[in-house]
Formats: sequence, structure tokens, C-alpha cells
Amino acid sequence: MKLRAWVMATMAGSATLTACGGHHFEPPNRAQQVAEAEAQYTSAIFDSVTWATDSIRELDGNAVYAASCRKCHGEMGAGETDYDRVRNLHPPSLVRPDWKYDSLDSLRKRIWVGHAGMPTFGIAGITPRDIDGVAFYLLKGLRPDVLGKGGGQ
Repeated sequence: MKLRAWVMATMAGSATLTACGGHHFEPPNRAQQVAEAEAQYTSAIFDSVTWATDSIRELDGNAVYAASCRKCHGEMGAGETDYDRVRNLHPPSLVRPDWKYDSLDSLRKRIWVGHAGMPTFGIAGITPRDIDGVAFYLLKGLRPDVLGKGGGQ
């Protein structure tokens, strides 16, 4: 019985190597991903995004934030989550007074392009509508002072 189990395990391992052709998976280079997203980005991507109301835009943006941003940036945007601590991540606070993304355009570009520590959401499957919604939510829901100072739309 032990011999049969060993033969089966060996055959399964060989089949896996053969099926993969002996290839070793190399994850994409982060700098290349960011450069690709930067090259693809244009603000015109958002020209066709429309919303029935700003309330719907903010609610949808909140849902995107909860699904894609909250684990790193925290419920209220300040960061310092358990997820960050376990992985030794240091995402910036989205609510600190000196945060430089004070318009929808600058924020949509940052979300689309990402950076070395943040996913390139624009080429990683989040739609322009989702990016617009979450950018609006960040400015209106988490940073209402920015919109009140003439930033945003």
C-alpha cells in the first residue's frame, strides 16, 4: 500500500511538472505595472461616466471603498489597520490635512495608476465608473473640507 501511494504521488508530481512545461511563475514587476498604468491613463477615460445624483455616486463610491480600499486605509481613511500591521504596510492617511490629492482629477489618476505600494486599479479590473465613485466618496465623504474649498468637481 505504501509503495502504491508513493508511486501515485510521484506520478501526480510528474504530471504537474509536465503540464506546466517546467515553467516558473514570475509575478509582474511593480514598476512596470505602474509605468503601464501611467502610460494608459488619460482623464478622458472618465468623460462618459455619469451619475443620476451625487448621493448615488457617493453611495457607490463608499461600496467600492469598502471592497477595495478599506483593508489598507481603514474605515475612516486614516490607515493603520491590522491588515497593514501584519504585512508591515504603511499606506498614507487619506484624511491628513496635508494630503495632496485635492481634486477629482488628481485622485482618479492616483487610483488608476497606483504606485509601488498600491495596486494599479485602472488596469487591475476596477472600472472607470468605480474609480470615479470612490474618488468622489473620498473627497465628499471622508474629506468634505476639500470640496468646500473649491476642489473636487
